[in-house]
Amino acid sequence: MTNRVDALRAKLADQGLEAMLVASPYNRRYISGFTGSAGMVLITTQDAWLLTDFRYTVQAKEQASGFAVEETSSPLDTVRRLLTEKGIRSVAFEQAHVTYAEYVKWGQALGGIELTPADSIVESLRMIKDETELAVIRKAAKLADDTFAYILGLLKPGMTEKDIALEMEVYMRSHGATSSSFDTIVASGERSAMPHGVASDRVIRGDEFVKLDFGALLDGYCSDLTRTVVLGKPTQRHRDIYNIVLEAQLTALDGIRPGMTGKEADALARDVIARYGYGDCFGHSLGHGFGMEIHEAPGLSARSDTILIPGMTVTVEPGIYIPGFGGVRIEDDIVITDNGIKILTSSPKEFTILG
Repeated sequence: MTNRVDALRAKLADQGLEAMLVASPYNRRYISGFTGSAGMVLITTQDAWLLTDFRYTVQAKEQASGFAVEETSSPLDTVRRLLTEKGIRSVAFEQAHVTYAEYVKWGQALGGIELTPADSIVESLRMIKDETELAVIRKAAKLADDTFAYILGLLKPGMTEKDIALEMEVYMRSHGATSSSFDTIVASGERSAMPHGVASDRVIRGDEFVKLDFGALLDGYCSDLTRTVVLGKPTQRHRDIYNIVLEAQLTALDGIRPGMTGKEADALARDVIARYGYGDCFGHSLGHGFGMEIHEAPGLSARSDTILIPGMTVTVEPGIYIPGFGGVRIEDDIVITDNGIKILTSSPKEFTILG
């Protein structure tokens, strides 16, 4: 993790900061490699400490290479001691992850050491995935693809949405996942018009959409895949809606490139859907970053001015949702490359009819 610590130090230097305290679990793991559930990372221009308690000391020494491990039952007192010994009078903290109550508590514990809010410093590093991270993400994406292929062989009328979600999650866990990336979405019939219709007790009938949105959390990294199929006999309306979403997604995949903004990427798909008269039925963003968390920067949205650069991993997931009828979303995971993109998920996207 030496390169990540050096990159963080460079960010701190750019902002005139002497030290930073990292307590959020994802950022702590990213910087140190430590996967335990309790601890703080303290970085200065010269030192890197991992503070944790008795339960995790051995684990921390094994995982946090290059860090001095401090066993402590009072991490803030230890932070105050370490900073005082180094003559450091201010420390940055993650303003997006520290509550006001914690801020007050920390200030009291640190005494005369000033707490300086810092905005998304570690997150800005996490936006760009290195080759080690991409290798894990590819494995997580492959597991999502395998899960989709598996569930296609089981889907049939009479199953509940929860039945399907359970089968998918058991498959992912039994094939190496720590868990699903998020609560698996299985939304059928009129419920498929709910963009985030987490699996319910609804019994799946025939002649309707079944939308599956899921992912695998594997070795600390997420995947995110959505496919929509028809169980039974589709109507022409089913076909038309599906084909519009597919055209929008393929247009976006073909057009996204480094140097464009998230807003420009979003417009690629949104303009297609609007041209067919369904602009009001596509109410969410085109996509989002993912990695250690299922939603992280950058965003592909009408409000995002973030410039896409190589190494960013994002989803591309346009949709159309019609209340009382149903909805379609098609989603793939991609990585921005020097010349365009590489698609990480490979599940088929042709209009699929089951049963």
